[in-house]
Amino acid sequence: MTRSVKDPAVAVIDGVDVDAVAAAVEGCTGVSALDGGRFGEAATYLPGRTVAGVVVGDGRVAVQVRSRWGVPAPELAALIAAVVAPLTGYRPVDVVIADIDDPPGTLSFRVPAGAGTPRPDPGLPPV
Repeated sequence: MTRSVKDPAVAVIDGVDVDAVAAAVEGCTGVSALDGGRFGEAATYLPGRTVAGVVVGDGRVAVQVRSRWGVPAPELAALIAAVVAPLTGYRPVDVVIADIDDPPGTLSFRVPAGAGTPRPDPGLPPV
C-alpha cells in the first residue's frame, strides 16, 4: 500500500474504507502482500496515492494478494473473505491469489527491469 504523507485521509469508496480492508488483508496469516497486478489494474486510485490489491465497485469488493508458500489457496481465500466481510458491509468479496512466494531456501530468478530477454548460458547444451 502506498500512502502519501500529504494525504493521510481515510478513503471510503461506496461506504468501504479501503485502507481498513487493506490492513485487515495484510494481517491475515498466509498473505505475503497485496498485489496490484502487473499493470496496476487491481488497485484503488485516490488523489496522490493508490491502494494496491483492493477494488470496490459494482456492489462487490475484490481483493488480490500474493500468498506465502505452502498455504492452501481455498483456506486463505475463505480467511480473507471472513476477515473483510464486516468491513465491506457484507458485500460479496472476490479473492484472487495472483502469485505465490517462492519455496523457502530457493533462489528466485528475476530479470532486472530493462534487462531484456534472458539468454541461455553459452556453456550449456541446447534444450
